Amino acid sequence: MSCQEMTPKERWLAVLNREPTDRVPTDYWATPEADQKLKEYLGCETTEQVCEILHIDLVVKVGGKYVGPELAKGEDVFGCRYQQVDYGTGHYSEISYNPLAEFDSVAEIERHYRWPEPDWWDYSHLPEQIAGKEDYPIQGGGSEPFLRYCTLRGLEQGFMDLVINPDMVDYCLDILFDLAYENTRRIYEAIPGQVTYSYIAEDLGSQESLLFSKSHIRKFFIPRMKRMMDLAHEHGAFVFHHSDGAIRDILPDMIAAGIDVLNPIQWRCKGMDRAALKRDFGDQIVFHGAMDNQYTLAFGTVDEVRQEVIDNLQILGAGGGYILAPCHRIQAVSPPENIVAMYETAYEYSRGKG
Repeated sequence: MSCQEMTPKERWLAVLNREPTDRVPTDYWATPEADQKLKEYLGCETTEQVCEILHIDLVVKVGGKYVGPELAKGEDVFGCRYQQVDYGTGHYSEISYNPLAEFDSVAEIERHYRWPEPDWWDYSHLPEQIAGKEDYPIQGGGSEPFLRYCTLRGLEQGFMDLVINPDMVDYCLDILFDLAYENTRRIYEAIPGQVTYSYIAEDLGSQESLLFSKSHIRKFFIPRMKRMMDLAHEHGAFVFHHSDGAIRDILPDMIAAGIDVLNPIQWRCKGMDRAALKRDFGDQIVFHGAMDNQYTLAFGTVDEVRQEVIDNLQILGAGGGYILAPCHRIQAVSPPENIVAMYETAYEYSRGKG
C-alpha cells in the first residue's frame, strides 16, 4: 500500500495491519458542547468540516434502526429513565430509574421483566448509510454489558451483585451478551466485509487500580467478551477495546482474549506508564488515545498540548501501532486552542515519519 495521500480508511488499516503510513491517524471524540465550541472557533457548520480542516481521520459509526414496540416517554429500550444534569459547561444524561433494582431473584426478573429482542432493530438501511463513505473506517457492533447491567440494577447494587447475587449477574449478562452478539452479527451480514472494527468494551479500572478483582473479571467478563471478539475476527473486523483507568494488571488477559486496539491509555493513572506499555505490549496491540483529558487538554497550555502530542508520537508511535486521540470525549472546559494544537501538531510532526 502506498504511503502517498492515504485515505482515512487506508491510514487506519495500515496501522492496524502494522504497515507503513503517511502519518499518524487521528480520531475525534467530543461532547456536544465541546464540539459546538470547536465549530464556532473554526467557523465550521459541521463536524465533518472540522475534521477536514484538522486532518482528522473521521470514523463512520453504524448500527441498527429501532423498529420495536413503542417506548414509554422518557424511557429507553431497557426501561431505564434518565434526567439531564447540568455540570456547568454542559449537560449529561444521568440514570434516574433502574428497572431491575427492586428484584431479589432471577425468578422475579423472569416473571416481571421483558428483555429487548434482536428483531426490534432493522439493518436493511446500512448499505445505504455507508454508500459514498468508502474512504472512511467503519465502526459497527460490539458490547458493554456490565455497564448496561449497572443501569438496570443501579451502580452500587450492580457491583455488590458480583459477590452477593452472582446468579443474577450470570443470568443478565448472558442475555445482554446474546443480544449484543446477535445485533453485531446482523450488522456484519448487512454490510459484509465493511466493518473496520467493533467496540468491545467494559470499564475495568479506576484511577489507582482495577475496579474488580481479577477473579471476577476472569469469571464474569472475559469469557463472554472473548465470544464477541471471536465473532469480530471471524468477520474480518478488528477488536477495539475501551477500558478506562489503571488496567495494566489485567491487560495480558485481555490481549490473550483477542483485543487488537487498546483505548484510551490514561497514562496519568497508576501503572499506565506509556513507555512501559509500549515496551511490554507494543508488538501485540495498537494504542489509541493517550491525549490526557484530566489535565492537559482541559487545563494545560498550548505548549503543553504540543509537547504531549510529540511525546505520544515518540513513545507510543515508535515503529507504528498508534492512533492519536483524546483519552475520552473532549469536554467543553477544554479551550479550542488546545484542541486545534493537538491535531495540528500531530499532522505536522508525524508527516512522513510512518
